Amino acid sequence: MFFSPFPAYYWLAMFGTTLAIALGGIVASRHLHADLLHSVLHSPMSFFEVTPSGNLLNRFSKEIDAIDCMIPEGLKMMLGYLFKLLEVCIIVLLATPFTGLVLFPSDTKRFPSSSLYCCCIRWLAVNLEFLGNLLVLAAAILSVRGRDELSPGMVGLAVTHSLQVTGILSWIVRSWTDVENNIVSVERVKEYENTAKEAAWTLQGCSLPAAWPSAGTIQFEDYGLQYRKGLDWALRDISLNIQDREKVGIVGRTGAGKSSLALGIFRILEAVSGRILIDGMDIAQIGLHDLRSRITIIPQDPVLFSGSVRMNLDPFETCSDEDLWKALELAHLSSFVSALPHKLNHQCSEGGENLSLGQRQLLCLARALLRKTRILVLDEATAAVDLRTDQLIQSTIRTQFSDCTVLTIAHRLNTIMDYTRVIVMDQGSIVEMDSPRQLLHLQGHFYQMCLEAGLV
Repeated sequence: MFFSPFPAYYWLAMFGTTLAIALGGIVASRHLHADLLHSVLHSPMSFFEVTPSGNLLNRFSKEIDAIDCMIPEGLKMMLGYLFKLLEVCIIVLLATPFTGLVLFPSDTKRFPSSSLYCCCIRWLAVNLEFLGNLLVLAAAILSVRGRDELSPGMVGLAVTHSLQVTGILSWIVRSWTDVENNIVSVERVKEYENTAKEAAWTLQGCSLPAAWPSAGTIQFEDYGLQYRKGLDWALRDISLNIQDREKVGIVGRTGAGKSSLALGIFRILEAVSGRILIDGMDIAQIGLHDLRSRITIIPQDPVLFSGSVRMNLDPFETCSDEDLWKALELAHLSSFVSALPHKLNHQCSEGGENLSLGQRQLLCLARALLRKTRILVLDEATAAVDLRTDQLIQSTIRTQFSDCTVLTIAHRLNTIMDYTRVIVMDQGSIVEMDSPRQLLHLQGHFYQMCLEAGLV
């Protein structure tokens, strides 16, 4: 039969302490992680431009791991030794009450955690050693002086327990130092709570019609944009009206402000001046989720996630297989997907690395076809693909998005020569705007760009 040297209440106290710290640590860590994730996901684009990705990975890995493991373990150790020190003090005081004259006046000055290294650690160790030895000496002297009143067993108990004080104090300081060093992880995680956030995803009291935008008209009124406060204006005094079903090409040199227009429409960057109206409604008065879910963009760098082809086409599972296959056929991908072993369940690697760039772009086109929105934005969607893929994408856009408003930020000028209008931008302003034929006749900026591209 097994006999424990510790009473039952000791094990109950240890179990209660461990359980409380474990549960408290889990709850605290979950709240901190959820707050960190919420803050990062709702941060504006400017936050990611100035924050290295390594810092974000460090917050979500090392700092969260310290909160999960190191801090609860340090607290459990420190509380265990504090209770052990309390037990020793009680036993010594019961055996030799006058030991309290040595015990209570003893104090160690607190100093910042940053000084708990090198010489200061040695200084503290010497002081704790002196305090422990002083307590042992006091317990021994008082036990000898009270030998007539104290039993030998009580004397031995007091002296043996007082001998543990030095080690217990050292462990308390060591565990407290570990907690104090790791508690910085909480500060680093909470640091991102005070950063600027995007506007609300949904606004109470703002209910959009299910079919909005029904027409697809876009109106810029003296619109101005900056990437960050203190930088030059990316867009300045933009005023234009885009009618429903109009096909508008946007061209210009690098840095002219073409992509900034798309960022403004999706409110990736908020307006500094002016406003944008879609179907007569100010987009600043609409929740971000409501706005972005009603407009479609095909970016230059296609975005695919680790998962099946089905998940990448329809992440919210709102479409039938028939709709998926129809979209793939219109995007000229049905033959490729049907040849895959698992077809729609074929697994795409992270970023779609097991697909070619053209196939990823066509997959994004199929995803845009499934969304069926009235406004489509192409941000140099064909700049990095071959001419064959470019022709496939352009033919699909002309046939399947004929009743939509299309804004194309063009790299290849031949793709927009049949558009309704072309906007030529330079240094954040509109310098020319008319039909391609009329702009060529004016022989201005657009004519020069076409001349350089060999189209004239």
